[in-house]
Amino acid sequence: MLYPAPLRDLLLEVAVSDLYRAKWSDAVHEEWINALLRVRSDLTRQQLERTRDLMNAHVRDALVADFEGLIDILELPDPNDRHVLAAAIKGRADLIVTTNLRDFPAKCLGRWEIEAQHPDEFLTNQFHLSQPTFLQAVRTVRQRLKSPPKSVEAYLDTLRLHGLLGTVGVIAPFDQFI
Repeated sequence: MLYPAPLRDLLLEVAVSDLYRAKWSDAVHEEWINALLRVRSDLTRQQLERTRDLMNAHVRDALVADFEGLIDILELPDPNDRHVLAAAIKGRADLIVTTNLRDFPAKCLGRWEIEAQHPDEFLTNQFHLSQPTFLQAVRTVRQRLKSPPKSVEAYLDTLRLHGLLGTVGVIAPFDQFI
């Protein structure tokens, strides 16, 4: 789940903090880049490709390649999502983080010992794995925001706006650390 940007930034910082191993493919990059370009005419492909390149450079071993041979043997409700599962299998992921849970049903993923999880549930679980590390990641993301800078409450509102209600629920009591 690499779109929208506030969610992507938090997921990436948590990955850089080594709470989990992020995995994605060039095809996943193309999906979030194209989705963003459809709704943000102020951004250019070149800007987003720079973001992609920075992601690939800073998140250790995240880019999965050579998974295309698996695509045709996979079954999902939306055949256009099979590349995501193929990359997850090739990258030895345990989990696909997506808001599109309907298109990644357990009956299709279970045979590969992979689950699908909503980003809010995933991030809440990461918080419970290591509260200090997670809170530092949140703080890092918030403090990186410069145009405009965001107060803790404004940042929490942004996370709420993007459906991270559970995540906000567990981190809000620690506002002095974020």
